[in-house]
Amino acid sequence: MKTKVTTRGQVSIPAGIRKKMNIGSATKLEWFVEGNTIRIVPVPKDPISAFRGKGKGIYTTQDLLKDRRRERRMEDERDRKR
Repeated sequence: MKTKVTTRGQVSIPAGIRKKMNIGSATKLEWFVEGNTIRIVPVPKDPISAFRGKGKGIYTTQDLLKDRRRERRMEDERDRKR
């Protein structure tokens, strides 16, 4: 789909994209420039709720504690060598 930028720098979002991405009149959009590409991401009204559950099972609290213990051991070994 193509749209045109107005003289005031405004862009219309095609209706199909608005419906699919649930973009309404109060929706905020975040713009990212990546090389020669512009990426537009709708910002959820409550970003914390939108993120809840996305990382489930990927990196658990137990993993974090295990990694932190390992890092602490490495720091302790490094300090003993000094």
